[in-house]
Amino acid sequence: MIVGCPREIKTQEYRVGMLPVVAEMLVKAGHTVLIERGAGLGSGFPDELYTAAGAAICPAAAEVFKRADMIVKVKEPQAAEIAMLRKGQILFTYLHLAADRTLTEGCLRSGCIGVAYETLTDARGRLPLLTPMSEVAGKMSIQEGAKYLERPFGGRGVLLGGVPGVEPGHVLVIGGGVVGTCAARMAAGLGAKVTLLDISLDRLRELDEWMPPNVTLRYSDAHTVREYLAWADLVVGAVLIPGAAAPKLIRREDLKLMRPGSVIVDVAVDQGGCVETTRPTTHDNPVFEVDGVVHYCVANMPGAVARTSTIGLNNATMPWTLRLAGEGPHALARASKGFADAINIDCGRLTNKPVAEAHGLKYEPLF
Repeated sequence: MIVGCPREIKTQEYRVGMLPVVAEMLVKAGHTVLIERGAGLGSGFPDELYTAAGAAICPAAAEVFKRADMIVKVKEPQAAEIAMLRKGQILFTYLHLAADRTLTEGCLRSGCIGVAYETLTDARGRLPLLTPMSEVAGKMSIQEGAKYLERPFGGRGVLLGGVPGVEPGHVLVIGGGVVGTCAARMAAGLGAKVTLLDISLDRLRELDEWMPPNVTLRYSDAHTVREYLAWADLVVGAVLIPGAAAPKLIRREDLKLMRPGSVIVDVAVDQGGCVETTRPTTHDNPVFEVDGVVHYCVANMPGAVARTSTIGLNNATMPWTLRLAGEGPHALARASKGFADAINIDCGRLTNKPVAEAHGLKYEPLF
């Protein structure tokens, strides 16, 4: 198989879908690997490392898309990339289709086989290819939230850890999954007072065993959310329904409960956001204000720490990239239900039910 990796073109996206070691393993397995010139530079991997691994360097993305049977990326394809996809071509990347009908329809028209990192599951129903970026985003949510709480950036002027004689900052985390737990631990490590909400009592009991003492766990409902919005300096939206649009847990009218200069970091923005006022932003223009509340809604947060993110992502995707190239998508899907869950689009058919429901489109089972 010919496997191609283009340079990411989403604004301020520095990650790369394939490490040189993955290219080397693919070549040793008998595959041809094409890398767009400069694809790895943003993560610190120059072309020379790829050529040493046996990959061929292509001068432009068009050649990679034209020649490759399988495209390995990081972010969902942009309009120019969708135009280069073709029927039967495998696209292995984060897709986040439920948040974008235009993207979904474009991928369907292309006839590609869209394999989404974020819906691939393991034997326990976990999301192993989403986990590393969720870990990065969870930790970054506190790092970025702390920055935008500073007065020069429009925040309340609160130091999350406080100082002796001054109360520390208050952090509300909504969602106790990977993002939420990483965010809560990061905030707690800075010395903030943290409240984490989740709707699963089993998850809350599990977290209670190992969360630091400055993290309070509460069951999540509408009243509790509103109660803690009035308390919080920083709110982290960390809600995920795999493959589906995120539920809107904070409404526009709820913002009036928050103090001016408070900050919301909506990590769920890739799935449409769990805050009604969320809209995607970029690293070069990351925040906006609504009703006195600073919103940070960057849709590719891990791209800012590209080297860490690229290595973490490839550690998780590497075995699946090798299997997908070796076995093909349909044979692999028959052998692994977890991989079958990752095929969102199959040659013009929408095979992910939550995505279909999000857009009111026809759902067709993969097999």
